[in-house]
Amino acid sequence: MRKCVLWLGSCVVVIALTSFPPTVRLQNAPSMPPVPREISAGLQSISGDEMLTHIKALASDEFEGRAPGTRGETLTVNYLVEQFKRSGLKPGNPDGSYIQKVPLVGFTSVPSAAVKVGGKPFELNFPDDYVALSRRLVPEVAVESADVIFVGYGIVAREYGWDDYKNIDVRGKTLIMLEGEPQITDPRDPAKPDDSMFRGRTLTYYSTRTYKFELAAQKGAAAAFLIPNPASQYSFKSHQDRARQEMFEIKRKATSPPALAAEGWITFDAVKRLGEATGQDINRLIGTAMKIDFKPVRFERATAALQVKSKLREFESHNVVARVEGSDAVKKDEYVIYTAHWDHLGRDESLKGDQIYNGAIDNAAGTAQMLAIAKGFAKLAKPPRRSVLFIATTAEERGFGGAKYYTANPLYPLHRTLANINLDACNLWGRTVDVINLGFGATTLDDVLAESAEAQKRVFVKESVAGGVYFFLSDQFEFARAGVPAVFPGSGSNYVGKPAEFGDAKWNDYGSKDYHQVSDEVRADWDMSGAVEDAQWLLQVGYRVAQAAKFPEWNPGSEFKAKRDEMLTRTSSRSPR
Repeated sequence: MRKCVLWLGSCVVVIALTSFPPTVRLQNAPSMPPVPREISAGLQSISGDEMLTHIKALASDEFEGRAPGTRGETLTVNYLVEQFKRSGLKPGNPDGSYIQKVPLVGFTSVPSAAVKVGGKPFELNFPDDYVALSRRLVPEVAVESADVIFVGYGIVAREYGWDDYKNIDVRGKTLIMLEGEPQITDPRDPAKPDDSMFRGRTLTYYSTRTYKFELAAQKGAAAAFLIPNPASQYSFKSHQDRARQEMFEIKRKATSPPALAAEGWITFDAVKRLGEATGQDINRLIGTAMKIDFKPVRFERATAALQVKSKLREFESHNVVARVEGSDAVKKDEYVIYTAHWDHLGRDESLKGDQIYNGAIDNAAGTAQMLAIAKGFAKLAKPPRRSVLFIATTAEERGFGGAKYYTANPLYPLHRTLANINLDACNLWGRTVDVINLGFGATTLDDVLAESAEAQKRVFVKESVAGGVYFFLSDQFEFARAGVPAVFPGSGSNYVGKPAEFGDAKWNDYGSKDYHQVSDEVRADWDMSGAVEDAQWLLQVGYRVAQAAKFPEWNPGSEFKAKRDEMLTRTSSRSPR
């Protein structure tokens, strides 16, 4: 299976239909669940050449890297609307349009910090020692001489008896915490993780910066900084690069949850120096943070005054939304949602030579794949019982803005939304024997993914990939946080007719050389056959979900299950079980 080198993506490629439809071929295998005959026309409509045409258009220099709020967005949105119309899909917005307006604020933050220990200045430099931004979306915020407190992993998880904020008031304070979550060893075998605590090697929502910063804000902290995990796929340099970029956030309302004055990242070496100046050993503190009886630790005599100045621009961006209406008079008001973000990083005029981040794999390819699946649904003689919604989201690259806005302002009720299937990046190097779900183990949708893969005589890998970290790194995360069962599917790394190391080598090469670089462009040696086969797989998945008697569910123990249960109980709108 593919190792943790997926970087951002799932990918879908197409099997060539030059002999006879896989629906017929696969139905001859008695041990396999058959591909539904009624979707054969949709499967056969999926074309590798057509997907490549979409990728070439979206990733062309003309589209200028598809940054939100630019000419590139206008061209992209117009292109997507036109393609949905040509494929015969209806407008996805109940107002009769293909557009959901998304009010965004672009912000570029420049922080400064004045740290003192015992009244004497302590050197802490931006961006070498720390980076920070402010999501309060005002020109300037300040934190006045706040105490500095180490709060372990910054997690409160009642189901595990875990509380890193024990008996401490952090209002107005600056917090330092560790990235990730504690890895507790099995008391019966110290060589193994304790799967009953934070799901062992599989990361939970508690590991995310989103959770940590939001909890710190709820508790009234003024600022919070994460110490990067050396084992993380993101180095401190990646956070430095990100800090120089314009970020996007949904325009805040008066009723919006509180935001920290400053949030960011601080190097291990900087915290080590601060510890030495205040009589603390950071390595010892990290060791205590791994224990359930951990208690917050003040860096005695240390205070931090922070200031963040932000350059702001408000603008209106757009999700592009299309719909295939269900065939059942009642269930057509229930929805399966496919998403793929259309945006990328735009252009950087400070670069010499190529200045355009074309984003061919990330995510022109995933968007092209969604267009192919949408066309496939439109080709069905009879649509599934439930409706299917296709959303090309904005602002994923810098904050999941489009998905976040949709889940906060859904065009159709979330309690009537069965599932989100998110497509981000794509395998463009041929067919694979295996397929994966980057959120494996979280929902009953795994059963549908597996059944649909088996119908193609492929293997659904029934294990977590990279500890599940990628599930929190694309738009499906916002749907999950809203309670909607969500999956992040993609091809595996066992390529048909290729050496065992081929797949990992391809993804490693992309991740190290092209991911979020101007070199992510269309290549002449791409093999679209895998993208087609994956698109057919995912069309099956959505169709089966849209036809099923039951709604998909979060599995017991999922941190998103309570949100879904509360939603369905409150609305009294459960699907028949």
